[in-house]
Amino acid sequence: MADPYQTLGVARGASEADIKKAYRKLAKELHPDRNKDNPKASERFSQVTSAYDLLTDKDKRARFDRGEIDGDGNPAAPFGFGGGMGGGQRPGGMGGGFQGQQFDFGGEGADMSDIFEGLFGGRQGGGGGFASGFGRRQQAPRAKGANVQYRLRVPFVDAAALAAQRITLGDGKTIDLKLPAGVEDGTQMRLTGKGEPGPGGAGDAIVTIEVVPHRFFTRHGDDVRLDLPITLSEAVLGGAVKAPTVEKPVMLTIAPGATSGKTLRLKGKGFHKKGGGRGDQLVTLMVDVPADDAALKAFIADWSPANRNPREAMGV
Repeated sequence: MADPYQTLGVARGASEADIKKAYRKLAKELHPDRNKDNPKASERFSQVTSAYDLLTDKDKRARFDRGEIDGDGNPAAPFGFGGGMGGGQRPGGMGGGFQGQQFDFGGEGADMSDIFEGLFGGRQGGGGGFASGFGRRQQAPRAKGANVQYRLRVPFVDAAALAAQRITLGDGKTIDLKLPAGVEDGTQMRLTGKGEPGPGGAGDAIVTIEVVPHRFFTRHGDDVRLDLPITLSEAVLGGAVKAPTVEKPVMLTIAPGATSGKTLRLKGKGFHKKGGGRGDQLVTLMVDVPADDAALKAFIADWSPANRNPREAMGV
């Protein structure tokens, strides 16, 4: 159970801003994506993240500072026990109580009955437990192992289509993750029991999703937007053109006389919604006029638009 302040390299009275600054620096250095051949860096990254989570939780930080919980967020041992036997004291030599004494229970989850029997005079009359003042035999809580943090980069189209993603855990095992409906950048997934082992069972793996931006798709809520270039002849004469979607291309019908900025809707071609169903894909037509086409220039020079002014409604 490391001291979270020492793990992040900050003073006990550090401000939240100092804690965030220290975490960002360490997380950047230790991120698994940058240390794929260094398992110790992944373990250290997990420790740094756990320390940051504790110190940025005001309640947990206050409880840790008061000694109520340890660096893993687990309840501290009763009566302040911890460390080795101090000052040459024997368990039977109580003196003025527990003050100044330390006891080593031989690790987490140790049975403390023998120590309490020494302190309080052993079992009484064959009764249940040790020392009449304690009644039943008690055991120290067994802490679970630490959670492990992972960051998974997911392609935009995979996030939209909920394609399964394979992730390699710290122990080298791989898991195929099923993305949840409504997944977005920053979504966290918890893999129970896939964290660090501990006396009370393994911790969890926390996977944070990072949706990779696409080169021509963008996301707006549950909808996907696309600017689709079309030729001048396709805009004037209309027709069917092929348009990409997050799953596969579809044929899109363009009416004659289409202009740049006209938006067409493809139902159910967007992201899966949390409550069921899918968003749409909104396709905005963009007429692509070639920069240097001699034939087009000659046609336009001879073509008379009949004094048509498309900006007349603007008063210009």
